[in-house]
Amino acid sequence: MQRRHHAIPLQQAVQESPTFALLASRLRESSERLQTIRNLLPAPLRASVQAGPIEDGAWCLLVSSNAVAAKLRQLVPALQAHLNTKGMAVNSIRIKVQSRIG
Repeated sequence: MQRRHHAIPLQQAVQESPTFALLASRLRESSERLQTIRNLLPAPLRASVQAGPIEDGAWCLLVSSNAVAAKLRQLVPALQAHLNTKGMAVNSIRIKVQSRIG
């Protein structure tokens, strides 16, 4: 029996796969959290912060440098409190510096 592979749109693949659906949900939730706190971040840092994974109640923010990470760590209590008031509770916020390749 010969199997034929047909391309399907990404959105359809996400809807039909529980694993992809969970991943898409986590990605959406992480992005929503970043949008919720974006105005609390100092303007010069906003472009250097990206939403990262959510695992076991801990949310990770990905940053471009150690300097941005240091400043962001000072803001973590305020960011966490703000998320809690908006119904987006997190147990902790981790900061991870992304390594540059190249």
